[in-house]
Amino acid sequence: MTWKPHVTVAAIIEKNHKFLLVEELVDGKKVLNQPAGHLEPDESFLNAVIRETEEETANIFQPEYLTGLYRWVLTEKDRTYIRLCFAGKITATLENQALDTDIIGNHWLSYEEIIERNNQLRSPLVLTCINDYRQGNRYPLDLLKDLE
Repeated sequence: MTWKPHVTVAAIIEKNHKFLLVEELVDGKKVLNQPAGHLEPDESFLNAVIRETEEETANIFQPEYLTGLYRWVLTEKDRTYIRLCFAGKITATLENQALDTDIIGNHWLSYEEIIERNNQLRSPLVLTCINDYRQGNRYPLDLLKDLE
């Protein structure tokens, strides 16, 4: 059997000391997450995080740096997730764009509000990524190489 991790990307977007999180429905439960999703075939990491942010928030995301690379093992589902988390800014909002069907809405939350809602976070990756961002983890995007 070949091990196949789930490769995901996520965006940290902070404005006025608040973070943009998406509320989504996962397995019938409302959870909070960064704009995030799976890397698709033939897609670069940067294109994936830009696409996922647009699909889930109707915002154009400009990644500025990598905040971390994470491995999370979800034992009860026998899955391993590899997440690349990017921080950046919104450069435009698409007023008439519908959000992905599993997205309930977007919320700008302070760090304290996120901590208060910790039991609603989709995974431990959400707070870990935000904490790394808050600690100043910043890695240049040119670490990433796409070879074809």
